[in-house]
Amino acid sequence: MPRKMVTIRRILHVKRDVLCTTLLLVLFCLLLYAHQVVLSSGWDMPVWKLEIHGSTSSSRTLLGASGAKAGQESPAIPSSPSEPQLPPCKLQSKSQPPLSKLKPPQLKSKPSHSKSKQQVKSKGKSKSQRKNAVPTKTAGKPLPTMPPFDFEGYLREKDNRNFRLLIDQPDKCHIGGAEEQEGEGGNQGSLYMLIAVKSIPADFDKRQVVRRTWGKEGLFQNGVSIRTVFLLGVPRNRTALPLWDRLMIYESQTFRDILLWDFEDTFFNLTLKETHFLKWVNSSCPDVKFIFKGDADVYVNVENILEMLQGQKPDKDLFVGDIIIHAKPIRRRSSKYYVPEFVYGGGLYPNYAGGGGFVMSGHTARRLSSACQQVELFPIDDVFLGMCLQLIGVKPSRHQGFRTFGIPRPSAAPHLQTFDPCFYRELMVVHSLSVPQIWLMWNLLHDPSLNCHNRTSQTPWPFKWKDKMGETAGEEKDYGEKQVFIRH
Repeated sequence: MPRKMVTIRRILHVKRDVLCTTLLLVLFCLLLYAHQVVLSSGWDMPVWKLEIHGSTSSSRTLLGASGAKAGQESPAIPSSPSEPQLPPCKLQSKSQPPLSKLKPPQLKSKPSHSKSKQQVKSKGKSKSQRKNAVPTKTAGKPLPTMPPFDFEGYLREKDNRNFRLLIDQPDKCHIGGAEEQEGEGGNQGSLYMLIAVKSIPADFDKRQVVRRTWGKEGLFQNGVSIRTVFLLGVPRNRTALPLWDRLMIYESQTFRDILLWDFEDTFFNLTLKETHFLKWVNSSCPDVKFIFKGDADVYVNVENILEMLQGQKPDKDLFVGDIIIHAKPIRRRSSKYYVPEFVYGGGLYPNYAGGGGFVMSGHTARRLSSACQQVELFPIDDVFLGMCLQLIGVKPSRHQGFRTFGIPRPSAAPHLQTFDPCFYRELMVVHSLSVPQIWLMWNLLHDPSLNCHNRTSQTPWPFKWKDKMGETAGEEKDYGEKQVFIRH
């Protein structure tokens, strides 16, 4: 009996040792697994050390001295709520996400600037970085392209060319007052020049800068009168500008210069804007002497245009601008100006003016109003107007002062700043300017202290805008496809 008891005790002692050993092995395996998980998620020892010492004042001084190195190894460290952030280290604020979410993008964006290449290489194979590759691939996807224009539908609806005038300015061309009764060279009480600007309802800021700069109404040199109107249609995306109709009503009541028609204000409907404006001129402004028509993103020297018009007869044909000749239809489907052959089968367009801005006499405008009712609608308004000019037998004149493709920088002087008031003072129309640029150039040109003559070297002027139109019109050159449409 005692022997049996001793044997049982030995067996129990052995089982207890085996059980303890098994438990220790299980705990060891769990520790190894936890260590592997921590390493795979990017929590390495330097980060732990930096986070521990980040709460001491001595470590803040040390980090401030070597902020560049610490910033590369651990770009984002959670800051303590009770301590201020350190500018040299750029510690993350309380509202920033955890370190594990910020570190992989940092390693991806600046892999070559890290001083520890082995550390970057090992982390590049981690799970977090592989997950991070998914949003990068998604961000690289191109934006969805707009559906191709329905040219067949356009041809079916092209005969629908009469739309209602929703907002009118019937008294725009009525000149009143003793000072405005005597215009230069014309009938008593008739408007000298009408400025018509193509716009869209959402571009209120562009209309405002035009009203306050080159589109101002009133009396100018030699007592000539100028009025301004803006040509608009109904926006296609009406949710992009809430209460757009109320904006148009209030704007019209305030400035009395809005002409709004009941067609969608799209690129290919600019031809409708052209025909309806000419029709409005023929009915509401029949005695206007000259018309300037252009875009809202151009800068115009009205004084230069008025000087050019001196001696011109308003009852004669006149059409001046940046005339484009020998232009070919664009057959590339990705182009904004793509026109298929079944819409226009010709090899060349007729001569036409760049839509950034041009000047015509009232007599030519009235003739164009009749001609444009006979010509079939064409999607590109500039070319369509050239077709109408061809129908009435008017050859447009090119003037070097109209820069509807901007001011090219001379190849002989690549350092030359083309956005210079001394360039612009010699021009009439410059296209593709932002609202601040138009405002700035207007103030620069009207600054009394502006002096363009005291220069260390003579400015190589590319042209002289004071040349007669007959001389400049003969200097025609061929505009290739890239020159005409890509820079437009």
